[in-house]
Amino acid sequence: MTSTDTPTTGTPSADTPSADTPEHLDSPAPDGPPVMLALHQTALGGPEVLRLTELPRPAPGPGEILVAVHAAGLNPTDFKHRALSIFLPPPPLTLGWDVSGTVVETGFGVTLFQPGDEVFGMLPYPYGSGSHAEYVTGPARAFAAKPAGIDHVQAAALPLAALTAWQALVETADLRAGQRVLIHAAAGGVGHLAVQLAKERGAHVTGTASAPKHDFLRGLGADACVDHRSEDFTDTEERYDVVLDALGGETATRSVSVLRPGGVLVSLLPGAEDTRAAAEQAQVRAVTLLVEHDHAGMRAIAELVERGRLRAHVSGTFPLAEGARAHIQGEMGRTTGKLVITVR
Repeated sequence: MTSTDTPTTGTPSADTPSADTPEHLDSPAPDGPPVMLALHQTALGGPEVLRLTELPRPAPGPGEILVAVHAAGLNPTDFKHRALSIFLPPPPLTLGWDVSGTVVETGFGVTLFQPGDEVFGMLPYPYGSGSHAEYVTGPARAFAAKPAGIDHVQAAALPLAALTAWQALVETADLRAGQRVLIHAAAGGVGHLAVQLAKERGAHVTGTASAPKHDFLRGLGADACVDHRSEDFTDTEERYDVVLDALGGETATRSVSVLRPGGVLVSLLPGAEDTRAAAEQAQVRAVTLLVEHDHAGMRAIAELVERGRLRAHVSGTFPLAEGARAHIQGEMGRTTGKLVITVR
């Protein structure tokens, strides 16, 4: 492994390809096997630990595909795993779970795809990271065919956030037409897709977000909006069948009070210690969801995209060489929708 010594905040020339451009890595290195560039880190810390690094290009194992990455989504979990040892082992590591690209090679036993197919998907979470690179391998069934009507940037913004929303609202909460749902952080990556999924299911949707983002939410179909900066979401007579909480902590506990008996609280982060006790007393169900890779779920998402019922809002793109800058922007917590890293 050798570092290119290129800070990820640098801006490569648009006119003169350098040694760090993807084009020079599509063939074997003069003295060895094929290599690639990756947004790599050898220590935990702030965005400055991310380095554009030359690594061996992976090869697909049985049941896996090798994907040439065109774009890769960025999620809050990337920021957290860059800085802290949560699920992944200590560095060295390459982050990234969202990916959209082209199949280059298939491993033994793969029947779903062949070289040249355009695919998108989420690598197995949490241990399958590595999409913030020029190539990545993953189980064939973590992917689905990329919808033809969207580009790779749009496709890369979807997998982790859309699967999270799908698994929370459809598979866990069994959200049905006529029910009422409260979505916290509704303008965020998971939230803005959850609003669309809930409306597709025929639910009445209330979303929390800062006031400047309310028009955005209404454009997605939200029926009501709550300004989390100036309003208390519990100060209402409204009672919901489902609450989707992307914030955790006390927000999860307080959300119990706005659920009707028999309702479901789906949290994406751990709640306070008394959340489950409060839920039992209120006769509601409280669960914490960890997203899973899922071929069937990705196909369902692709079908919604193809029907024009689901679309990711991409508020910013960054080339792989500027991955640290993407992390800096994302950690400000002001992103509407998703950020995406572009590779090809």
